[in-house]
Amino acid sequence: MDGWDLAIIGGGTAGIVAAKTAGRFGARVLLVESARTGGDCLWTGCVPSKSLIAAAHAAHAVRTAGRFGVHTERAQVDDAAVLAYVRAAIARIEPVDSPTAISAEGAHVETGRAEFTGPSTLRMTGDAGNRTVRFRWALIATGSTPAVPALPGLVAAAPLTNETLWDLECLPRRVAVLGGGPVGCELGQAIARLGVEVTLVELADRLLVREEPEVGTLLAERLRAEGVRVLTGTAVERVDAGTLHLAGGGTVVVDRILVATGRRPRTDGLGLATAGVRCDERGHVLVDARLRTSNRRIFAAGDVTGTLPFTHVAGVQGSYAATNALLGLRRRVDYTAVPWVTFTDPEVAHVGATLAEARLRHGDRVRSRRLPHGHVDRAVADGRTDGFTHLVIGPGGRLLGATVVSPRAGESIAELAAAIRRDAKARDVAGTVHAYPTYADGPWNATLAQVRADLGRPLPARAVAALRGLRRALHPVRGDRR
Repeated sequence: MDGWDLAIIGGGTAGIVAAKTAGRFGARVLLVESARTGGDCLWTGCVPSKSLIAAAHAAHAVRTAGRFGVHTERAQVDDAAVLAYVRAAIARIEPVDSPTAISAEGAHVETGRAEFTGPSTLRMTGDAGNRTVRFRWALIATGSTPAVPALPGLVAAAPLTNETLWDLECLPRRVAVLGGGPVGCELGQAIARLGVEVTLVELADRLLVREEPEVGTLLAERLRAEGVRVLTGTAVERVDAGTLHLAGGGTVVVDRILVATGRRPRTDGLGLATAGVRCDERGHVLVDARLRTSNRRIFAAGDVTGTLPFTHVAGVQGSYAATNALLGLRRRVDYTAVPWVTFTDPEVAHVGATLAEARLRHGDRVRSRRLPHGHVDRAVADGRTDGFTHLVIGPGGRLLGATVVSPRAGESIAELAAAIRRDAKARDVAGTVHAYPTYADGPWNATLAQVRADLGRPLPARAVAALRGLRRALHPVRGDRR
């Protein structure tokens, strides 16, 4: 029976980072992946979606170039070529996550399935044959999969998800996107810019419900301006062939349906109960602050834990889990300043607490500062003044959260994430010199506005007046001595 220091189930971001980390420690590492290493991010998530968004942006830029006085012929979109570009981007990045690259860091990679048969054993089924292996430590990093709602007729309509969209050779003419979260908004806008007639249906009363309320309003306006039919506060009762029947009446006729209504963890068939690993009611593996499960030999990382479903979080969790398991450390991931980005146009970037969340913790001691980007010079030059920066400021002027809506907001949010991570104040960001003209001027100008507002409050204003008076008294204006 084989023996391993660390056995990892799942070859996505969390599993790969854990395997490479453990391999560099000189540990005996086994990584088991049932399909192909790289996970959702490489094959069906981040890489293909952002490649599609890039192509869509190019089409939109050609279509709207006239506003700059640049006149071009009508944009011609070649669906097959666009999807080929997406696959080429995947192929270029794939070697970084390949078994060869993982093995080069000292880990052993096998294709197959693994199932726990006890607290410290796995049954392996795959290319290397069927056998049982022992481990000192194990990591569950099996990720998540799209959740398809139980709507009558939906399964029979063969809906697309972010996993199957990339199998198409050409784009459908009419698509209904179910779900107004990040995936639905990103893909809905992208395929609409590529010429697809899109209807976006969201059950909640606004898009991107985890963001500040004004974000959903702004994005819905932008999507509608680009020709997307946005239906918020709308439920689908059933699907009949290519027709969506909406609650309260009304129908939507489409060629395909794209489901983007959330995800569920991949925990079926892992033998978790046999290993003594507990899950919550949705199937997510329960972990403590050190990423240990209820079986102290077994850790979990990535989407399967149900914490924050982002690639950058999965990578950090994978590294921490491997380090804690093999070296006995007590490293804990700090989630207070984890940024996330919705890659629509404009981008929506967020970090920390929303205004509502901060007020639940701190009450009326929380203030907010919203700065429209109408006077951000780079936004004016680019004709992109529809964005804004929203700061959430807590007791003592500390930054508790921030939202930036603008082109390249994902880059601008990094500075604010670092500030929140080090418990900084708005004045600390304001006191840092920023390059001009950039979109980072939005967050900077928002902090400057907050500092000016703070100086205008009664106590600081009196202090400034007293200092000004003292300086005048000590340095009077003198006459000409010639």
